[in-house]
Amino acid sequence: MRITRVLSTTLLALGLAATPAAADSTPSASPSEDGSAPTTAGTSFRTATEVDQGRTATASGSAGDYLYWSFPADAGQRPTVTAKVKLPEEHAGQTWQVDVYDGLRRRQSCQYGAQTRTAAPGTASLELACVLRTVRAWSEPWADDPLPGTYYVRLTVVGLKTADLGLPVGAELRVDSKDIGGSAAVDGSLAEPLVPGVAVKSSADDEEDPSDSAVLSSIEPDDGWSSGWWSDRWVWTGIGGVLAALAGIGGYALTRGPGRPRNVPPGV
Repeated sequence: MRITRVLSTTLLALGLAATPAAADSTPSASPSEDGSAPTTAGTSFRTATEVDQGRTATASGSAGDYLYWSFPADAGQRPTVTAKVKLPEEHAGQTWQVDVYDGLRRRQSCQYGAQTRTAAPGTASLELACVLRTVRAWSEPWADDPLPGTYYVRLTVVGLKTADLGLPVGAELRVDSKDIGGSAAVDGSLAEPLVPGVAVKSSADDEEDPSDSAVLSSIEPDDGWSSGWWSDRWVWTGIGGVLAALAGIGGYALTRGPGRPRNVPPGV
């Protein structure tokens, strides 16, 4: 019995050492270092698993859990979040919902897509989708427009019956974006993207104290965060200006006439 107690104590200590502390300063779980898609999901905003756009993340859980992921979205992008839930063979009717929040943790509405769906008893899986509005480089403080930064996805079941509580489920998540371009460009940009820890980092930079450090989100767009001032709108504006100048020159050439007739005597 004494040996059993010693082994149990040792295993418990190892388990506690492997479990992240509640006060851990890491804002989110990072993808695996080899670049593969993550196979777990967080349980809150703070522990949301980071997912790069274009990759399919997977996770296992239980009915009733909250599953969280995070991804970066830059100005001019229109993100599309798709989620697939794999249900057990036997279950009652379940309603699943996917919600998307911006860097300020404001819930963002979906332009279109099946954000909430109900699976009939015995259904093997269901798919959810949410197409967000185009991310703007800048917005009024009172507006609820999507802004550049980290976005959070929450997948959960609503109205779960007691008999289905705790049943094993699987989930797949994928985020893709469409580049809208200059049609969605605005004048102005944020000083910093809305990512975890950016405010603390900016304060540390101002104080120039190397001892201060902030844990930032480790994911960002492949080509980095855009400055917000450049878009293809400038190209079309320049082309429009050139065409307008050519039209003005052509119109003048057609309407000015041949000039003063040569056979008109002086003084007339």
